[in-house]
Amino acid sequence: MKRKLRMGMVGGGPGAFIGEVHRKAARMDGQIEVVAGAFDIDPEKSRQMGRELALDPKRVYGDYRAMIESELALPADERIDFVSVCTPNHTHFPIAKAFLEAGFHVMCEKPMTLTVEQAEELKVVVQESKKVFGLMHNYTAYPMVKLARDMVRQGDLGAIRKVIVQYPQGWLARAAEKEGSQQAAWRTDPKKSGAAGCMGDIGTHAANLAEYIAGLTIREIAADLTTFVKGRRLDDDGNCLLRFSKGAKGLLHASQVSIGQENNIAIWVHGEDGSIEWHQEHPNWLHVDTLNAPTRIWKRGNGYVGEKSAAAGRATRLPFGHPEAFLEAFANNYVNFADTIRARNAGKKPTELESDFPGVKEGVAGMKFIAAVVESSKNNAAWTKL
Repeated sequence: MKRKLRMGMVGGGPGAFIGEVHRKAARMDGQIEVVAGAFDIDPEKSRQMGRELALDPKRVYGDYRAMIESELALPADERIDFVSVCTPNHTHFPIAKAFLEAGFHVMCEKPMTLTVEQAEELKVVVQESKKVFGLMHNYTAYPMVKLARDMVRQGDLGAIRKVIVQYPQGWLARAAEKEGSQQAAWRTDPKKSGAAGCMGDIGTHAANLAEYIAGLTIREIAADLTTFVKGRRLDDDGNCLLRFSKGAKGLLHASQVSIGQENNIAIWVHGEDGSIEWHQEHPNWLHVDTLNAPTRIWKRGNGYVGEKSAAAGRATRLPFGHPEAFLEAFANNYVNFADTIRARNAGKKPTELESDFPGVKEGVAGMKFIAAVVESSKNNAAWTKL
């Protein structure tokens, strides 16, 4: 299939942050074009977004059900290949389920669903539909994160002993949800966000990053969640002790009330023979330590990175000294997602590099993480199994 894949979108209407990120990232490598969408629950705002994107008005819809019906009525060589779901959390499940059952591939924002039960049901739907499902945990798509993952895989650090991961922000240090912020309003509403606030929104990113790099699974959690802002209904800060598979231990903290912090997700992985350190706000460097030796800094874009990690090389677009970051990480997931669709359409099994993006497995893990964190905190930080 030489043509571009045709992408539809649900959500991402006028003024939406994450929807525009998805559109820019999906189109970055010239493999995907946006051709249709139901961009807002307000049909007029959806039409407005369609005009801004210069789409055919006939393919700009008032809701996702009308989108499915109308796209299926088109000839197969004209309808969308996949949909990107960029709506608030509580709508991910019904929208993704409906498109999968209608025969479309799906890329979905995280967290995948509102509950563990929905996640398990969606897993079955994905399996039965035989469609490609992607979950946008973008932080695992940075080149130096893939390098770190492959260093662990290749045994450079030895057996992993400890993982420390953080994700502090400060944008919800005040009640922004009461001051007209649409992003804050739905993220602090249990009906739209789910059982957790901060931990569901960004703590899941931290957990996913830890498991991806360390190659381990979080087995048990002891969590302490706090709501610091008076009147807020969901947590805005959390601290967790972690027990991983293979005996590794860990710490995870996430906060949205840490004034001065912007998007400071970072990770330290310590093994018997070495350690790695990566910061999302300085994403093109990976710090590597061994015992009684100076710190080495691996820099994105250099040939030695691609020689060490084919995945890191594949995820790199620019030569050294030209930073790549947030949008490119989203784009890396879209490239692999698109290549997997192309392989499936050609009757081939996608390669490991092509299938290197989060999916329904990570979606279920994320929902189990949220459920365990909330349960543990309610039980005074009691150890809780995932």
